[in-house]
Amino acid sequence: MQTNPTHTSLVAIGDSFTEGMSDRLPDGTYRGWADLLAGRMAARTSGFRYANLAVRGKLIAQIVEEQVGPAAAMQPDVITLVGGLNDTLRPKCDMGRVRALLEEAVERLTPACKHLVLMRSPGREGPVQQRFRPRMEELFACVDDLADRHGALVVDLYGAPSLADQRAWDVDRLHLTADGHRRVAEAVWQTLGYEPEDPEWRTPMPPTPPPNWTARRVEDARFTRQYLLPWIGRRLTGRSSGDGRTGAHFNAELGKAFWVTPVDHTHPGPVTDWRQVGP
Repeated sequence: MQTNPTHTSLVAIGDSFTEGMSDRLPDGTYRGWADLLAGRMAARTSGFRYANLAVRGKLIAQIVEEQVGPAAAMQPDVITLVGGLNDTLRPKCDMGRVRALLEEAVERLTPACKHLVLMRSPGREGPVQQRFRPRMEELFACVDDLADRHGALVVDLYGAPSLADQRAWDVDRLHLTADGHRRVAEAVWQTLGYEPEDPEWRTPMPPTPPPNWTARRVEDARFTRQYLLPWIGRRLTGRSSGDGRTGAHFNAELGKAFWVTPVDHTHPGPVTDWRQVGP
């Protein structure tokens, strides 16, 4: 990989992890690692363009059907693809189908960009990860195999102690905090060949005293009421948190994705302030 390369465009596809939950800005929108990465890349290259097509709750079949085609049509320098983890969390998961769909996505995206970036997603320490670890690791083995066969880059977040720490995760226990997203942006940045801004992004967080029993029970009750029960309800009724949503840079009326670019690439600012390019 070239050191300190010049990339002129980035398209990010996937689910809530790439959409940016739970890195919430004051106006209620989400930022996330992909936006942070785009901002860094834009500061290096005049005329840089970016599109985030990711939508929360999407399964790999939906990512392939709804996002892969528009991303490939944009012919960017870099495409990031993270998907399949939502599938592994479903009680009935056909891992053979997940692998086949992921392979289809990689085969369609590889010739459409200069660099395809895949990821071994981070896993929060706790009983949920332990329960679904075999499926997750089967998914990541598929990612490694596809990368080897198609020349894609792999960012190993699963093996990073800092991102396994519960403090890197929001109260919903499914999405990273702002600091977690910052670390992911740094990981992708380095994988693309840029000079590190945080060489220690993988390093475990300093130890802190664990919360007491009462605080843990209060937090467990809050988590169950606000996040777990609604999640179970959506599973039982066949609904998704992404129903009716499109990616941040996808025009539902036209059925096309569009680029955004900073007004001033030397001070790109938040992606939500970038101007639209094209339809």
